[in-house]
Amino acid sequence: MEHRAEVRDFLITRRAKITPQQAGLPVTGTRRVAGLRRSEVAALAGVSVEYYAKLERGSLAGVSAGVLEAIARALRLDDAERAHLLRLAQEANGSGALLRPNRRHRPWTVRPSLQWTLDAITSPAIVVNNRMDVVAANLLGRAMYADMFADPARQPNFGRFTFLDGAARRFHTDWDAAADMTVADLRTSAGKDPHDKGLHDLVGELSTLSDEFRHRWAAHNVRIHGTGIKTFRHHVVGELVLSYESMDLRADPDVALKIYAAEPGSPSAHALTLLASWAAMTDDGRAADQRSESTSMTNR
Repeated sequence: MEHRAEVRDFLITRRAKITPQQAGLPVTGTRRVAGLRRSEVAALAGVSVEYYAKLERGSLAGVSAGVLEAIARALRLDDAERAHLLRLAQEANGSGALLRPNRRHRPWTVRPSLQWTLDAITSPAIVVNNRMDVVAANLLGRAMYADMFADPARQPNFGRFTFLDGAARRFHTDWDAAADMTVADLRTSAGKDPHDKGLHDLVGELSTLSDEFRHRWAAHNVRIHGTGIKTFRHHVVGELVLSYESMDLRADPDVALKIYAAEPGSPSAHALTLLASWAAMTDDGRAADQRSESTSMTNR
């Protein structure tokens, strides 16, 4: 992702989202642009129009923290957007590479202790990397996302599942919201590490195969994925209304642990109990098949 173009498109799309009324500016004459004019952003940020135009052309190198904060206020950026702008500025200054762990692009495997921890959690739990690959899960996590785990030969990935698998539109009761969040998460990851080739390849693949993804990617929306409530429609147990908590792992800064839970005593809590039973049966079935196959090969 070309850095100057990333900066330009991010600032332009943020400017287009703010109306003069939201910014407390009078509306005069015919407006030919969506949102604020460059001159209005410059005035709100306390910089010259020429200087802001230079920034919007993608030149963030050397911009002070004070100016960045003024622009963030003028554009009414939320926490995720402000952090994204700061990362873009750090990348322009060459300091972004210093903030990225050296092990980011090395192959990652789940530690036995992490898998034991996942297996000890009685709710669905998964571990996701910056590309939204599911790199580890407990039994209930695999059961909840059974559609995404359907192909054992392919790495489960939220981006591919959401935009390339028809099952996602049944699984997500609000597919549009899920699609928006998926793209915003990937865009946030791209801001954290713009040199991640695997992420580049994924974005290229999804942009080529999905118009829905490509249009959302062009919006340059970012988000901080922390906590909330999601509703799913599971093909075995039906509707699941689950709270989720997302937390970074201190030993593995490139991945996040996501745990889902239902309100105690709710229909979704009962559905999770049924899901756990189904997961145990199907897992036992797979284990039995593997034992049978192993015995058959031994007897040959």
